[in-house]
Amino acid sequence: MPPTTLSSAMARLIHLEAQGLLTAPRRKARPADVLTAIRRMALLQIDSINVVARSPYLVLFSRLGPYSPSWLDDCLAKGDVYEYWAHEACFIPRQDYGLLRHRMLDPVGMGWKDPSHWLDTHHAEVAALLDHIRDNGPVRAADFERKDGKGGGWWDWKPEKKHLEALFSSGRLMVSRRQHFQRVYDLAERVRPDWDDAHHLPAPGEARSRMIENSCRALGIVTPRWVGDYYRLGRGEYKTALHALADAGTLVPVRMEGLDDDAFVHHDLHHTLERAVSGTLRSSVTRMLSPFDPVVWDRLRARELFDFDYRIECYTPAEKRRFGYFVLPILNRGRLVGRLDAKAHRAQGVFEIKALYLETGVRPSARLGRDIGRALHELAAWHGTPRLALGDLPDGLAPHLAGEEHDNEHALAER
Repeated sequence: MPPTTLSSAMARLIHLEAQGLLTAPRRKARPADVLTAIRRMALLQIDSINVVARSPYLVLFSRLGPYSPSWLDDCLAKGDVYEYWAHEACFIPRQDYGLLRHRMLDPVGMGWKDPSHWLDTHHAEVAALLDHIRDNGPVRAADFERKDGKGGGWWDWKPEKKHLEALFSSGRLMVSRRQHFQRVYDLAERVRPDWDDAHHLPAPGEARSRMIENSCRALGIVTPRWVGDYYRLGRGEYKTALHALADAGTLVPVRMEGLDDDAFVHHDLHHTLERAVSGTLRSSVTRMLSPFDPVVWDRLRARELFDFDYRIECYTPAEKRRFGYFVLPILNRGRLVGRLDAKAHRAQGVFEIKALYLETGVRPSARLGRDIGRALHELAAWHGTPRLALGDLPDGLAPHLAGEEHDNEHALAER
């Protein structure tokens, strides 16, 4: 039989189900749900910008609803997840340590993250730092005093920070925990005393195949042009690998309207595929997504799947930004309908909506306003910033965001 043809709407719903974003949780979150969500996504990207919430915490909130961020910290400290370069810096489930171990052992393809030259050039200082950690225990970069004055920017790191990052990239150090979101580094053999390359390391081809399959499962629906981005496997020919997985029964071939490319749904989602085709699959959830959420971190995929052209502008000069510094995509009932420029003023308990933009063709209806209003109030309350300060909004949305029961403000008096 010819492959099933899916509309863009069907494909989006399958993807959101795979990501845990199709419907709202049916119960309050529990600590174990954090690890379940990370395993479902395969990767949880790390970023330290906290204008709203630091990205990994916000990504989890989008899937779990209100929860304690300390649960993620505990996952790392207990060793249920580890940190390494995957899509970018990510929390990764413990059982997938071997998949990225090859990058640690042979970092040539890691570009600027390749630590080889730095470690070779600073061999004596690096050896002394390793001895210090071995004798005195885990360290942070902040434990070392800068001797040449104040740093001049993100990448103007003191030598010890560069040593630590190089040792982390080479796999000789691991992050044992985070303290105030700062990495705490320890010897890899103390963080993973159970690991032995000779007995546990998968062959490179096997590791790559497992990363491809993980990507397919996490995305739910894939094309050859999407699959390589998830773990940053690089550009290449993925069609053969995906067809081999289909021949093995791991993937189900489908067609997507509007895309002249092969597409596949992971077999774990075959019931979801059936519901999508029958028209019984629905999305009811509204969430403000992190700019580093897996749903939008691949600009090509976001454009082809959601017709949403998204660019992270926090690294763009202010005069060149279109929407704002830390703009959150708005997910509503299976579509990306807009963008939110927001800032959490924690000391004042205020969640500032600087601006809210709807996508072309999205009408500011009463239902959309209620959906966004509920989602914003829940997000703001979780932050400990329960009062909304409303800025530039599309006509018709403000009344639905400014409910009296939430003690909202139409201006941020604390500015």
